[in-house]
Formats: sequence, structure tokens, C-alpha cells
Amino acid sequence: MILVAVLAEMLEEYTVLLARVLEQLFNVAPLPSRMRFLILRSLPFASSPRPIRNALASSATARN
Repeated sequence: MILVAVLAEMLEEYTVLLARVLEQLFNVAPLPSRMRFLILRSLPFASSPRPIRNALASSATARN
């Protein structure tokens, strides 16, 4: 049972690392921005992009 828990933890860390590597790879890949967005959004454990609403609100406050 302990072995299963250790293996699950290792697989989770591996998945996070793999998602980060793929995220970096797709960020620099010459793909259309919409396709890149869909690929990056489908990655498990990937850092989610900032919501558009928050980005617009923060840029509006920065201008004021």
C-alpha cells in the first residue's frame, strides 16, 4: 500500500514536470495563437492563463 502511494506521488510529480516542459515547448512553437491556447489549456496541471476579465480590469486600473 505504501508502494502504491509512493508511485502515485512520483507519477504526479512526473506529470507536473511533463506539463511544464510541454507548456514551454508549445509557447515557442510556430502555431496559430488559437491552436496554442487550446493545446495549453488541455494540459493537466498546466498553469492556467489569466482570465481575460482580470486582465482587462487590471489594464484599465493601470491607465487611471
